[in-house]
Amino acid sequence: MSRISSNEYFMRLAETAAERSTCLRRKVGAVLVKDNHVISTGYNGAPKGIRNCCDEGVCMRQEKGIPSGTNLDIDYAVHAEQNAIIQCAVHGNTTQGATMYVTHQPCIECTRMIINAGIKCIIYKETYPNAEFAESLLMTAGVQLWQYDKLMKSLHDMEWKA
Repeated sequence: MSRISSNEYFMRLAETAAERSTCLRRKVGAVLVKDNHVISTGYNGAPKGIRNCCDEGVCMRQEKGIPSGTNLDIDYAVHAEQNAIIQCAVHGNTTQGATMYVTHQPCIECTRMIINAGIKCIIYKETYPNAEFAESLLMTAGVQLWQYDKLMKSLHDMEWKA
């Protein structure tokens, strides 16, 4: 009997977290892992007690014609990465040295928070618009950034060579 790899498991958890998103435009999920154990999950949606886009039936950003990846300050949503980090703070878990699995590449705001939280590796599935500056910050900070499919292929290739 074979079983899925840890990377597959954690990415599937991130995809499941994304299903809880209240965003009508882009459903994002994140999982924080430390020592091969989940320490937190998050998905994008309005802060606690604030009506969300699902409840309103309309996306404010879409209604105003705001392109993806721009004017991030005009939004109700707290991003999945931010919510995962916030949950660690609420429950007293350290993020220092953790790995984040996320369905979409982090934006610049999440990138700043990830760096300051001491997260050392990000594994993402889908690319994000205007991510060049975020990528350069991560590189400068020494945070590893892997696109999931490329990581899985290189791990598979390494197994064949071993």
